[in-house]
Amino acid sequence: MKNRLKELRTERRWTQADLAGALDVSRQTVNALETGRYDPSLPLAFTIAAVFGRRIEDIFIP
Repeated sequence: MKNRLKELRTERRWTQADLAGALDVSRQTVNALETGRYDPSLPLAFTIAAVFGRRIEDIFIP
């Protein structure tokens, strides 16, 4: 699944570690999400959407 995580993160000038802290996951998890090697669980997808103030559909592209 493709996503806009890196784009949204860099718009805020956040590092992967910054985003990881906001999501309460590891930096490696953020990296895996951004590169498409890991699809988030539904609860994590909702948390990501809340952190960026967007809908899940605006972040993740099937």
